[in-house]
Formats: sequence, C-alpha cells, structure tokens
Amino acid sequence: MSLPACLYLHGFLSSPQSLKAQQVQDYYRQHGCPERLSVPQLPFDPKHAIDTAEQELQRLMSLYRPNAGARDLPILIIGSSLGGFYATWLAQQYDVHAALINPAVRPFELLDNYIGPNTHYHTGEVHELTHDHIAQLQQLYCPTVCDPQRLMLLLQTGDETLDYRQAADYYRNCPAWLEGGGDHSFQHFEQRLSMLMQFASR
Repeated sequence: MSLPACLYLHGFLSSPQSLKAQQVQDYYRQHGCPERLSVPQLPFDPKHAIDTAEQELQRLMSLYRPNAGARDLPILIIGSSLGGFYATWLAQQYDVHAALINPAVRPFELLDNYIGPNTHYHTGEVHELTHDHIAQLQQLYCPTVCDPQRLMLLLQTGDETLDYRQAADYYRNCPAWLEGGGDHSFQHFEQRLSMLMQFASR
C-alpha cells in the first residue's frame, strides 16, 4: 500500500515523543517512506502552533502534491486532542483529508480552567496559559464542518479528558469509528492506522 504524505499534530502539552506519534513514525518506517511524514513539535502558543502546522502542511503539499495531478500523493493530517482541533481548521483551509483522534471541539472552553502554569508532559517545562491563548483558540473555531467527507473521526467512549459526545455531535456528518471503553490516549491506535491510510486515498 502506498502511504499518503502525512502531518501528525500532537495534543496539549504533548510532543513528537508521545506514544501515538511514535506509532505513526514506526508505521512509516516499516513501509519504507519515513520522509513522507512530518511530526513537528508544536509551540505552546496557539497562534505559533497553527503557524508551524500550516508551514509543515504547505511544505508537504509542495513536495507531494505540486501539480494536483494523478501521480501526486494524497495528503493526510492526523490530529490528536488539541491537534485534532488544529487539524480541522487546516483541513478546511486546504481541502485535504484529516483523521481526528478524540479531538477537542471547543478547547477554549475546556482550557479556560487551566489558566496559569502548566507542566509539559515530556519535557517538564512550565508554560503559562493566558486569556490571550484562549482568544487565539476561539479565532480558529469553525462553527460548522465544511466538506465532512474529508474528515474521519475516531472516538473512544472512555475518554476521561473530553466528553466524546461533543465530538460525536459536532462531526456527526463525517465518517466515524466509535469504540466503547478506551481512554483519551485512544488505546490500540496503531491497529487503526491502515484504515486511516485507506481513508486518505479515497
């Protein structure tokens, strides 16, 4: 199976060292095309994070879809949690496919409870979440999902961080894979990667 060019976006206070990011990187290495995958470290600041993600998406598109021709590769964004929120905005700006893993729908509401210092899960670095960051997230919110067939939703009902029903409602017109149980990290994510690759190639 020929893999799409892929941009993986991690979640809040996470990094390219997260388990799912590592699983995607392993998958691309096993298929002999690690150069098709980009897993950037997203800045804490939402504006800088979306700028970083957008630049990487543009780079992938220039390499693998320069002419929108038959030989160009499909482009897939995989976004987890807050990364799923960013992926939704990018997919609607650039008409590419995106797979959303337990995505945050309205993170500006949830993160309003986290104003103040927050410790990064992987580096131990402390980041200060401000009301300006919340406003930046609000500016990226898409009230409705355009072209829902380009987005695939993966949810586990045991998500302890986000209410899965919010994403199920917001993305209700999108192709979806819903599993009972699990958690916010989306257990056994690696078993769904081949399905995501096939979705991107539709």
